[in-house]
Amino acid sequence: MDRIVLASSNPGKLAEFNQLFADVGLAVVAQASLGVADADETGLTFIENALLKARHAAAVTGLPALADDSGICVDHLRSAPGLYSARYSGGHGDSAANNAKLLREMEGVPEARRGAFFICVLALVRHADDPAPLIAEGRWHGRVLDALRGPGGFGYDPLFLPDGLAQSAAELDPATKNRLSHRGQALAVLHARLAGWQRDRT
Repeated sequence: MDRIVLASSNPGKLAEFNQLFADVGLAVVAQASLGVADADETGLTFIENALLKARHAAAVTGLPALADDSGICVDHLRSAPGLYSARYSGGHGDSAANNAKLLREMEGVPEARRGAFFICVLALVRHADDPAPLIAEGRWHGRVLDALRGPGGFGYDPLFLPDGLAQSAAELDPATKNRLSHRGQALAVLHARLAGWQRDRT
């Protein structure tokens, strides 16, 4: 079975992507297991950062590589936190501090101006210099709540109310969230295009 390196060490993502690629005969391995350090995310867009991470992993390993970049964009904050969603409060991955800062920034903002969306961009490259990477994007629209709701999910999920639903992202059961979410949408697009990508590699 051919291998693809995942430009992440997140075990949840690794399992998710291995399920996605299983039916096309590809095994996904985490970059850390191959001695690959995180790439510097110096891009100005989610697409640029996903490509930077994928190309970096491919360059170090010589394998095809997959990366994702995601975040939340809030209308009232001119699309912030955006690229800096994971480190909005300063430290990387401190969800409690990030949510607390977002609540402060949105204090007193009326419901009509609390629109937001999650975005996920996936980038798949055949090699480090691939001029035709496979890009898949998903967006999940909703609004920012004025208080945390729900015990599930992670990141900004307790503050995000998806359009058309009465439950926050953190109140949804995992199967429903994974189907509706920005990452779920991007994965579906990627999966639909994998057969063509496999053919283009040969």
